[in-house]
Amino acid sequence: MKQKLAGAVASIALLTGAQAALAEGHLEEITVAYFLEWPMPFEFAKVNGTYDEALGLKVNWVSFDTGTAMSAAMASGDVHLAFSQGVPPFVVAASAGQNLQVLDVAVSYSENDNCVVREDLEIDASTAADLAGSKVAVPLGTAAHYGFLSQMNHFGVDISTLDIVDMAPVEGAAALGQSQVDMACGYGGGLRRMMEYGNVLLTGAEKEELGILVFDVTSASASFVAEEPELVAKFLGVTAAANAMWNSGEHTDEMLAVIAQDAGMDIEAAASSLATFTFPSVEDQLSEKWLGGNAQTFMKGVADVFVGAGSIDAALDSYDGNVNVGPLTAASEM
Repeated sequence: MKQKLAGAVASIALLTGAQAALAEGHLEEITVAYFLEWPMPFEFAKVNGTYDEALGLKVNWVSFDTGTAMSAAMASGDVHLAFSQGVPPFVVAASAGQNLQVLDVAVSYSENDNCVVREDLEIDASTAADLAGSKVAVPLGTAAHYGFLSQMNHFGVDISTLDIVDMAPVEGAAALGQSQVDMACGYGGGLRRMMEYGNVLLTGAEKEELGILVFDVTSASASFVAEEPELVAKFLGVTAAANAMWNSGEHTDEMLAVIAQDAGMDIEAAASSLATFTFPSVEDQLSEKWLGGNAQTFMKGVADVFVGAGSIDAALDSYDGNVNVGPLTAASEM
């Protein structure tokens, strides 16, 4: 398995830039943030050491519960790259002045991020107005937070009437199961647990119809990207190769077990999550649909929604400067 993926990124591994930097006493290791219970093709490369081999240094992987915590870790310098950070937490940090850059589209997942209403309340899309006065668990500043605000706007529910509690998805699921909250919002393993206790108001497809997109990115501080452009390009290249390997449909069985174990999930749960994920090709990512313009416009929309809800003080005039396609373009040419 390692040989197959290594072969797919052989051209990246053969480059000597990172090895030269190591010889000159530069970086000897980097730290990358990621999520547990969030199964993705990159984990096949992670487990098999392909990132280390291609970059010529040690990659330390640290799990986080929220994208906001990832932003804080990048701000402190504890983390160099954040893998699969949600767009909303990225936007919150960028709007506050943190100089972060989107480097690629990690995954699109409209079915894997949602809000769940407690079953005994018997509230659905037709009676969503009954949520007024409810207590809601939301991981603030995340994709789930943005989706929550957008859905409440759609249903005409005044968020000032809600008691909103900041909880990570797993905590929100526990609170929902214990009837401590009326609705909980989240993603990944937390969302799966929430679904045991209630129902969603809108499906992923219905959210997309309303323009509520849900996707994650690979992000980093602008200074790190500027200092290590070749290293970043190699990292993105390994990710792209793993995604292509998965998207081919020819390696599902050999990759799935490895991905599931690394994500801390059983195979059935990992397969269920992966079925709701889309991993755009590098060509698609560089197109107008994603990093060629639409992602920047979407980030501005997310920021404006947060400003309207009082979640952040102000939005940037434009988020064009927070997207850097240079490393991904370089990766595509390796």
